Amino acid sequence: MSNMNDKTDGGDSLLTVIVAGGANLAIAVAKLVAGLVSGSASMLSEAAHSAADTVTEVLLFTAIKRGERPADRRHPLGYGNAAFLWALIAACFTLVVGAGFSVTHGFHTIFDGEELTDFTVSYVVLAVSFGLESISMFQGLRQLRTSATRWQTRPFALLRRTSDTMLKAVVLEDAAALTGILIAFGGLGMTQLTGNTAWDGAGSVLIGLLLLFVAVTLIRANASLLLNRSASAGLERRILAHLEVLPEVERVVELLTVVIGPNRILVAARIDFVDEATGAALESASAEVERRLRGDFPEIREVFLDPTSSAEDRF
Repeated sequence: MSNMNDKTDGGDSLLTVIVAGGANLAIAVAKLVAGLVSGSASMLSEAAHSAADTVTEVLLFTAIKRGERPADRRHPLGYGNAAFLWALIAACFTLVVGAGFSVTHGFHTIFDGEELTDFTVSYVVLAVSFGLESISMFQGLRQLRTSATRWQTRPFALLRRTSDTMLKAVVLEDAAALTGILIAFGGLGMTQLTGNTAWDGAGSVLIGLLLLFVAVTLIRANASLLLNRSASAGLERRILAHLEVLPEVERVVELLTVVIGPNRILVAARIDFVDEATGAALESASAEVERRLRGDFPEIREVFLDPTSSAEDRF
């Protein structure tokens, strides 16, 4: 059951990343051509935005494949944290390339001006881009809703806390892409109406700030996961409640959880088993508790139980 769920999560995230990457590559080329033809700063910033997203999807693809490598002697808990590392690199790329180019190019346009020639091609490319980004966004939201149902929570509550940083990156970047397209529309429209190219430059700066926000959000999330973040409080309460109702368990003295990869959790618990348990019965009870935990919580990959009779109750 655990392995099947792991494959499902990995397959969904991989499909989401591939769909997003394909859409962003086509969009980046179209925006670049439109930006060069029209001379629009917003279009060139959007091209940089989509190019950064495309490279990000490649890095996220790498994150998924590296994170799925099986455990070995040197890495007994597996390579799950490699996914967070590559996702962190992807977020840094978005920060430096996407946000950096958009902001600097936008300020350059505001202060030095630009020569715009063809608005029509820019509008057409933006409209087509909006449609393609919507397809990618739909796939990301579909996976988010499916995961939220499995985790028994609301989609956007899951998005804030999920350890599936690939899904988080795709949803946030697609939302930023759709918002960025609307900003580019507005900047071009105001420039066409007023004849003042500063509007187009301002649109470029806003797109850069939007990318900055997304990149910083993803950097913080991945950095937290790399520093051995615990599972959510809600999941810990569910695990604790599950342990306390098992007939072999007298009480749970201490419970620790650590995220060791996307949708992968390590559980360590000090448990006071029932006093009647003999040595053999204690071994059997520990094995049964671990089996039930893994069966009822597919995200749990490792379980370490410490039988104890300590009177210190941490709960």
